[in-house]
Amino acid sequence: MGFLKPKIPAMPAIPPVQPLPEPPKYDDAARAEEAARKRARIRNQRTGRSSTILTGTDGLEDDNSKISKKELLGG
Repeated sequence: MGFLKPKIPAMPAIPPVQPLPEPPKYDDAARAEEAARKRARIRNQRTGRSSTILTGTDGLEDDNSKISKKELLGG
């Protein structure tokens, strides 16, 4: 019973393929300068664990200016 099926319309013509635009250059001088600036900024902002520790290997016991201990409590 093929006469009850609707007819499938013909496919439209395929448009011609246009060439892609030229990709940007990867080894660009401005790109290299921007990357160097970014690395320098990150290097300057980086703080390590040693910069947060304010004591030396001996601790604060040797430094009298930071900690003052009372010698005589009653006198």
